[in-house]
Amino acid sequence: MENKEKTFEEALNELETTVKELENGSIDLDKAIEKYSNAMALAKLCSDKLNNATEKVNKILTENGTLEDFEVNDNA
Repeated sequence: MENKEKTFEEALNELETTVKELENGSIDLDKAIEKYSNAMALAKLCSDKLNNATEKVNKILTENGTLEDFEVNDNA
């Protein structure tokens, strides 16, 4: 595995490939356990990245450069 952190897209693509390999059932048990373990790490990485992105989307940059919660005003 490379030292640089995978992007969300890279991790998701690798996760999808691993799931297809596991579903195929053509790999031995030891390799399947290794791939499953790696898949769980990839799933956590994707989840963490999505949660981080969600937090950023829920914030808005104010004029003074600080982040504050974004609120929708119902008054039109």
